[in-house]
Amino acid sequence: AELASEQYYVDYGSEMILERLLNLIPSYIPDREITASKTVDKWAQLIIAAHKKGVYTQRRMDSQKVKEDVVDFARFKWPLLFSRFYEAFKFSGPSLPKNDVIVAVNWTGVYFVDEQEQVLLELSFPEISAVTSSRGGKLQGQSFTMATIKGDEYTFTSNNAEDIRDLVVTFLEGLRKRSKFVVALQDNPNPAGEESGFLSFLKGDLILLDQDTGEQVMNSGWAHGVNERTKQKGDFPTDCVYVLPTVAAPPAEIVTLVVMTPDQRQDAVRAFQFTIPESDEKMKPYTLEEFSYDYFRPPPKHTLSRVMITKNRGKDKLWSYTREPIKQPLLKKILSSEELSQEACMAFISILKYMGDYPSKRMRSVNELTDQIFEGALKAEPMKDEIMCQILKQLTDNHVKYSEEKGWELLWLCTGLFPPSNVLLPHVQRFLQSCKHHVLANDCIQRLQKALRNGSRKYPPHLVEVEAIQHKTTQIFHKVYFPDDTDEAFEVESSTKAKDLCQNISTRLLLKSPDGFSLFVKISDKVISVPEGDFFFDFVRHLTDWIKKAKPIKDGIVPSLTYQVFFMKKLWTTTIPGKDPMADSIFHYYQELPKYLRGYHKCSRDEVLQLGSLIYRVKYEDDKSHFPNIPKMLKELVPQDLIRQMSPDDWKRSIVAYFNKHAGKTREEAKLAFLKILFKWPTFGSAFFEVKQTTEPNFPEILLISINKHGVSLIDPKTKDILTTHPFTKISNWSSGNTYFHITIGNLVRGSKLLCETSLGYKMDDLLTSYISQMLTSMSKQRSTKSNK
Repeated sequence: AELASEQYYVDYGSEMILERLLNLIPSYIPDREITASKTVDKWAQLIIAAHKKGVYTQRRMDSQKVKEDVVDFARFKWPLLFSRFYEAFKFSGPSLPKNDVIVAVNWTGVYFVDEQEQVLLELSFPEISAVTSSRGGKLQGQSFTMATIKGDEYTFTSNNAEDIRDLVVTFLEGLRKRSKFVVALQDNPNPAGEESGFLSFLKGDLILLDQDTGEQVMNSGWAHGVNERTKQKGDFPTDCVYVLPTVAAPPAEIVTLVVMTPDQRQDAVRAFQFTIPESDEKMKPYTLEEFSYDYFRPPPKHTLSRVMITKNRGKDKLWSYTREPIKQPLLKKILSSEELSQEACMAFISILKYMGDYPSKRMRSVNELTDQIFEGALKAEPMKDEIMCQILKQLTDNHVKYSEEKGWELLWLCTGLFPPSNVLLPHVQRFLQSCKHHVLANDCIQRLQKALRNGSRKYPPHLVEVEAIQHKTTQIFHKVYFPDDTDEAFEVESSTKAKDLCQNISTRLLLKSPDGFSLFVKISDKVISVPEGDFFFDFVRHLTDWIKKAKPIKDGIVPSLTYQVFFMKKLWTTTIPGKDPMADSIFHYYQELPKYLRGYHKCSRDEVLQLGSLIYRVKYEDDKSHFPNIPKMLKELVPQDLIRQMSPDDWKRSIVAYFNKHAGKTREEAKLAFLKILFKWPTFGSAFFEVKQTTEPNFPEILLISINKHGVSLIDPKTKDILTTHPFTKISNWSSGNTYFHITIGNLVRGSKLLCETSLGYKMDDLLTSYISQMLTSMSKQRSTKSNK
């Protein structure tokens, strides 16, 4: 009744007219609520009573405020309605009544519901200790894992696994930043007494932040708060507390779970995203001893009695440094696979060699050993933990300075490649926390967080990464070239994906948006676009390996694998000259100019003269001293196939005449005027390919193919006439190889096929794929906005 009264107030104000109300009730009250005992008249009385009592009617509140109150009430009453929903399938974890679930993420937490919206599992944000996602092969698809503070771990497969993880991480990080609640992870007696201003607390105490928020706690050394148990106030060191992701007071049960030991919680600490520093452990580095009891293979058998073995357990320190190769893997889970066991032992020898603990001949390349160490781990999931454990083992009780430093280099590389499993994660974090004195420890902690967020790389470290850490630098700057012949250096991390780098470049160059732009790698005689979801170093690594295989070593000379990275406009779907001045100036003009000068567009004499004068202006602005050189520089001003149509002096006279019409135009204005003329042509923003075709007798054998926002056009290279344009919606299939590009128009049964000979098939294939996937994405966005309306 109160909600109906509020709705009436929003629609008609405070004056209540019974007749109007009776007509509105069927649209205000759900049908199932209007019954014989609760008739329309009865509802009218209840609504009128609520209306009289309502604060909003008494105070004549603004209707917008009343709307907000209704939404707030609904948000608290029915949080599920305010969720983002995803379909998922439970892959592993404690049993639920159903495995086919709908994941609902909202402001209160994560719910798993069935089709009838029955809640099967509810996790509030403070209960979630970690969330990760991973991409399997084509068959497995994506999955995400959610670990709870109780020690449960659920893995679900879903096409939206990464979206779910990103959304939950956004909530968790946002709540932690705004949180006012932290839990003490250790005892902190206050020897200086109460007057000193320092807060004393016991492990497990809830502390309320009275001046700071979680964000300050996570980013600074000290914070101020009130101990909930003792009601005392004071400053405390932030490394002793865990920030709860909540803005409301947490239940006592969650606070106690935070500080339970692994034994008390049957290894529930497995998935914890934070570390529990013990006061006496600050001096002593953490080891994998505790982890090894459950997950390492048993130590070699002794002839002693059972009792003695347990006492001697520490003597076979499988988790600490050795100079001897291992004959079996460290982890139990790998023992059953002979192939992985062998790989693990070989990788360990490579670790010994890299750290200088085992004789080795001179390496052919800087990353030869790192390849041998990490290749197996990137192919087989269980090997990731094995390699991480092997590296931590070699850093435990290692008193050889050189060896230890090389071990830290490996750990730095490893944390940038993949995260450990949720079982091993807290141990790796505790190891790094206990070694904070080491110059690379903090960087490793950050790299680990990024690996948890971004997932695992596909290839071992790139030569650039290995060289960087060997030269003691943890920052890698990469030169990126632009079409206007300038270049800038950008930081590229092990976890940087192409999309991140495009965003950074776009921001630094003050572009309006990175949409349509792409990174390209030029290596050998190829220029290849980097898929936006790929890790930057993975892609370059994959490319160099591929070129190596494709170009065998001749006469002992290794083919040059140097490469350059370009940033250019790739998809021109939304490009309108004048909309993004920086993009026009740095990219659009300089990318369109060479295609124009190669004579790919059909244009009139008048347009050619106008464009020639604008190109001159871009080069020299109002400086007329270069006029005499125009006849010598016609190749830079006029399309190559038109130069012979007039004598050089005639060209010069005509271009100068047009130049004088644009007096006073700046360089940037000339670029924009040039682009505006080209924009009117159907071939603006195209990539052109000269191919030889054998399937269409009515078309010339040598064809010019353009791919642009309109589709795939076939052009007569002599007349520049567009013979036909196939829109993307009509293209059903395409394929390419080293020497060909094939495309099918219409359906596979009654469609026509165009077979082309070209060495640029890979480029045509990639461009067509990108345009079509962009088209499908925008179509699905339009559909979803229509359905939301």
